Amino acid sequence: MTLVLLFGSFFVLLLLNVPVAAAMGLATFIGIRMEDFSITSFANLMYASMSKSVLLAIPFFILAGVLMDYAGISRRLIRFSQVCVGHLRGGMAIVVVLVSCFFAAISGSGPATVAALGGILIPAMAQAGYNKNMSASLVAASGGIGIIIPPSIAFVIFAMLAEVSVGNLFMCGIVPGLVMGLAYCLAAFWSMRRDGTGVIRQERASVRECWLAFKDAVWGLLTPIIILGGIYGGIFTPTEASGVAVVYGLVVGLFIHREIKFRDLWRMFVDSAVTSAVVMFILGCAGVFGWLLVTTGGAEELSASFMRLSTNPYVILLLINIVFVIAGCFMEANSAYCIFLPILLPILGEIGYNPYAFGVFMVSSFAVGMITPPVGVNLFVACNVAKISMKDICSKVAPFVVAGFIAVFLFTYVPEITLFLPRWMGLKV
Repeated sequence: MTLVLLFGSFFVLLLLNVPVAAAMGLATFIGIRMEDFSITSFANLMYASMSKSVLLAIPFFILAGVLMDYAGISRRLIRFSQVCVGHLRGGMAIVVVLVSCFFAAISGSGPATVAALGGILIPAMAQAGYNKNMSASLVAASGGIGIIIPPSIAFVIFAMLAEVSVGNLFMCGIVPGLVMGLAYCLAAFWSMRRDGTGVIRQERASVRECWLAFKDAVWGLLTPIIILGGIYGGIFTPTEASGVAVVYGLVVGLFIHREIKFRDLWRMFVDSAVTSAVVMFILGCAGVFGWLLVTTGGAEELSASFMRLSTNPYVILLLINIVFVIAGCFMEANSAYCIFLPILLPILGEIGYNPYAFGVFMVSSFAVGMITPPVGVNLFVACNVAKISMKDICSKVAPFVVAGFIAVFLFTYVPEITLFLPRWMGLKV
């Protein structure tokens, strides 16, 4: 009865357009009262869910992303990519994916990547002769790479909930992020060929222009090297790396590029604090939701029901993929992890699936969900940036959704794609 009430009230509140965090909190509060737990337990559990030291990385990585954006890093990365591959047919499509991969290592967030890059890249692609709707679809899809390539806020949350190493999970995400970027490039080329889009090629840049663009972008290119190199070199932990990223962003913005003024810092800190507060509130409510699922036996009951559908591991993984993509259309990913992990981790133990591979295909599935119509969050951000309707972007997003599905199925059924790099580096995954 509690399980039905918990999920029933949650989805009813979502249909009434109540924000996800509030809907989850209210549904959990109702469940706690139904089980006769103390009201104070709600606050205590919520605090416990947010007070884990590993979660300190979230506000720091969010602030680092804001600092890097204000410092003009994204603009310089775009310019460098343009001079390197912009002269090729479909070069701007490659630029979008390349810059998204680099910026993913700064922002750690899908919607943030779309918002930061879309305002520059979508008009640039339209000016180069690309279909505007296709350009917005590509930017929305590539933005999803932001939650796959490390440092990823989604990986931090997954590692905390699944009790695995954040650093190892970061390493697991590198190759899948690049594979998904390649899949989106191929989808863009297919769209251009199908539509017969006339693309204006820019002139090949000289060696001097490439060198100057590289020198201008080098501080942005160094960001993932410093963060990941420091983690795997044993210099600092992933949580400490987030603090290093903030200091690095401040130094680059204030003293190297000089595009951040001291008077801007207050606004940037407030923006980061608001975004961080939203994420942490969601995690707090979702943590209580997950605790109630486990305590009342609901998670075990749902896991058993799931296993009764099939005993074939491949079918189970397919069903999980479908659930994740659908959930990614309707729910904020960070809260969804807290709901689904208590249910699915026992199932993965039953079929012997690697938790690191599971983390990557779970996050990747949500990345595809972000661009799956009609309510993929990245689509809304791209529509807002490009000033087009949801109907316009949905008319061109299908190839990218298909490409994303294919990539996710590869990660799911060929986990060696995810695991070979960390194992090659001697990490235990």
